[in-house]
Amino acid sequence: YFFCSTKLCVGTISASFNPLETFSRKGKSMLLTGRRAAKILSAAILTGSLSAFASIKQVDSVPGEYVVRLKPGKLFINNKAQLSKALGSFVKSTIPSQNIVVVKRAAFESTDSAVKALAQNPMVDIAEPNYIYKINRTPNDPMLGQLWGLKNVGQADSDGKVGTAGMDIDAEKAWEIETGSDKVVVAIIDTGVDFNHPDLKDNMWTNEAEASGKAGVDDDNNGVIDDIHGFNAIDGSGNAMDDHGHGSHCAGTIGAKGDDGKGIVGVNWNTRIMAVKFLDAGGSGSLEDAVKAIDYATKMGAKVMSNSWGGGGFAQTLLDSIKASETAGALFVAAAGNDSNNNDSNPSYPASYNVSNIISVAAVDNTGTKANFSNYGKRSVHIGAPGVNIYSSTGGAYDSWSGTSMATPHVSGVAALVWSHEQNLTATELRQRLLATARPIAGLKGKTSTGGLVNAYNALTNTTPPPDANDPANWQSQPASYESENPYKSNTNTTTEISVPGVTEFALYFERFDTEANYDTVK
Repeated sequence: YFFCSTKLCVGTISASFNPLETFSRKGKSMLLTGRRAAKILSAAILTGSLSAFASIKQVDSVPGEYVVRLKPGKLFINNKAQLSKALGSFVKSTIPSQNIVVVKRAAFESTDSAVKALAQNPMVDIAEPNYIYKINRTPNDPMLGQLWGLKNVGQADSDGKVGTAGMDIDAEKAWEIETGSDKVVVAIIDTGVDFNHPDLKDNMWTNEAEASGKAGVDDDNNGVIDDIHGFNAIDGSGNAMDDHGHGSHCAGTIGAKGDDGKGIVGVNWNTRIMAVKFLDAGGSGSLEDAVKAIDYATKMGAKVMSNSWGGGGFAQTLLDSIKASETAGALFVAAAGNDSNNNDSNPSYPASYNVSNIISVAAVDNTGTKANFSNYGKRSVHIGAPGVNIYSSTGGAYDSWSGTSMATPHVSGVAALVWSHEQNLTATELRQRLLATARPIAGLKGKTSTGGLVNAYNALTNTTPPPDANDPANWQSQPASYESENPYKSNTNTTTEISVPGVTEFALYFERFDTEANYDTVK
């Protein structure tokens, strides 16, 4: 906001009025009139008003269902009838590892009322709605695309948008050092994985005890029968086959088999992909099943957990499952969300939980611009990755999709690649490495804590990248003062032309912007 006085400083002004900047390409001059400046100020105030309304969002949960953790020492968890009576709610299912039960109550009862009633029960430690989570994908028409996220040579994406050469994760240079390892297990916590896909089948994780055991028998006593390639938290089975395509798309970016003469290649040519399904064929899943999915991945030794989903409100039980994965030494990579939302002021879960093993990921397009749908947050979103028109495996074929869902597996893939090369790194050390070596780009400045794009080569070599040469904040500067005639002459426009000899680009920043007292007469 600016206070009006007696002078007008002429230049280019952004609607936000945060350091004002503009570019003059190839030595061309920059022009702006005072008339335009007044109009932009009005637009800025209007935009602020609209943002306040846009920050309100609905939180979905399974109608009438609640996730309840019992206090220590409450021993009814295996007696559903007795426990149902004690809780005044029908016990639908249990998660014994966390002393959790999932209960059903009358559908007409309000969520707030039900949670309050359950929380007042002396047996209950935590009660929360059975939140619904959804995949983070912005769909577009399927077209043959290119892997610009791994190698951007300025090609057009599937929408015809020409990219900026080099705006990628630097995969080719990284592959000269490391191409992945079957010692690193990456859990795709999603809609499952098509483990028969020609580009995925050779890199699937295999539970050898079940693969070599008897069909229909829980050979490794982990509570799941025949979980050869993963776990289906929805029905409690070992059948984690993808019935949507989303999980397979994420899996392809992380670990589509490389150097095999067919299809695509993932960030890792070799890895082990664990399919952990809790999202159904429609792309939705419950808090109950999310907790089961993360607990399974933790129990079965996943090093990286890739989570391209979000929704619901704050859930202590989900937070505790993520904390358990942290204790087990896993890295939890999560999509920031697709609501064009500032996660600093309006958290998006699970990406916004404050746990030291979480990396929250925003999406950028093939020019390095933050995707218009991508959530952001200078404090709570950590890093960016390619997430617009990403070509990958899905449903036995290939397709181009967009979303922070597509950005997340790029970061998960780089994490697995670095862990393949340095297996003694802790999850904390790896997380710090990925954030510290992110490549600064203008499109993420002030939008994530690093302001950068994940970079596989920098992460492998532990190289701190130089400042972004395209960011005017890193350029040389010199002060200048411009002032219009005072007072204004009636019925005239004043234009100031600014040029800097010998440069190809320059930016103009305003420290002070004043207009004369009769501001209302300036049109």
